[in-house]
Amino acid sequence: MADEPKANSTSSDIEENKLVAFLAYFWILCLIPLLLKKDSPFAQFHGKQGLSLAIVETLFSFFVWILFLIPAIGWLLALIGYAVIFVFWLLGIINVLSGKMEKLPLIGEIGEMIVK
Repeated sequence: MADEPKANSTSSDIEENKLVAFLAYFWILCLIPLLLKKDSPFAQFHGKQGLSLAIVETLFSFFVWILFLIPAIGWLLALIGYAVIFVFWLLGIINVLSGKMEKLPLIGEIGEMIVK
């Protein structure tokens, strides 16, 4: 499940771009590494993962409006959904700080499909 760093991704690339890759997991800020660090495989990878998370979070936020119409059960499902999104966010942050290039479970392919 873990992706190996690309051949041109070096430890200096990872160290130089950790901050930019870190920003990728804060919703719309995922565009920063995608647009500004096209030469960094590490920043691009995490930008795509952050984009995946931003898309899922945005779609789920719209879906929550429907869930809130269902008393108790809908609220519980919304809480569980946001907890799962938080876990994905935490995994992404841990991967950046650890210098790893591992896809987020279940949703990691979304950003790859959108940004080539």
